Amino acid sequence: QVQVVESGGGLVQAGGSLRLSCAASGSIRSIFTMGWYRQAPGNQRELVATIQSGGDTNYAESMKGRFTISRDNAKKTVYLQMHSLKPEDTAVYFCSARIMTIGWSSNTYWGQGTQVTVSS
Repeated sequence: QVQVVESGGGLVQAGGSLRLSCAASGSIRSIFTMGWYRQAPGNQRELVATIQSGGDTNYAESMKGRFTISRDNAKKTVYLQMHSLKPEDTAVYFCSARIMTIGWSSNTYWGQGTQVTVSS
């Protein structure tokens, strides 16, 4: 059994900052790519950023310079530091993790999402 749980969302004023966290737990052998995605009402889910186990990162163009993804492999946790937030960043933010389980099964697991609301 594997769980991926996000935390840290909330309401913030435009120009403010938030830090999201996502912790994986359960029968985990290895965690490969971890990432953040977001979905605004009426929109498709879109990539925010991903990070490999070795630290290589990839960002959506509109997030570069404002968002920073990082991870703590020992804690099985990925973070998303967001600065200079804009109302258009309002969305549900989802964490994903590509995980190899103790039973040698490899799957992508998703969290339940955390709401980020940026007021103007």
